[in-house]
Amino acid sequence: MSKRETPLLRAYWHQVGGILIEEFLAVDASNTCGPRRIDGIIIRCRENRIARRGEMELRGKHVTVVQVKAGRLGMSLIGQAFFSRELMKRFKPASIQAVALCTRDDSVLRPLFERHTSCKVVVIQP
Repeated sequence: MSKRETPLLRAYWHQVGGILIEEFLAVDASNTCGPRRIDGIIIRCRENRIARRGEMELRGKHVTVVQVKAGRLGMSLIGQAFFSRELMKRFKPASIQAVALCTRDDSVLRPLFERHTSCKVVVIQP
């Protein structure tokens, strides 16, 4: 994540609470694929803190995957959020929400993304 995106992720996390995992490695690099990182995973629970790398077990937890763009909602951000939700299924959480977090909305793309179960756009001011 960039220096402009980390504060957005943390501001959103402060609003919703839970345990935040930053730059979550969802797929290791191999000969056949590159590494895939998710900007943020929020484990929805009463505890509020930032997790240490590799600390959290996601199996059976209620999680939110967050992809961040310091700009207008676009197709790349939507794709990242949607496929991050799909990648997260490999970790067997109890439930998965996907959030495309941005600073400006898009009236055409938002409704298309939010048609998908558990997918939403959140616009937050920098």
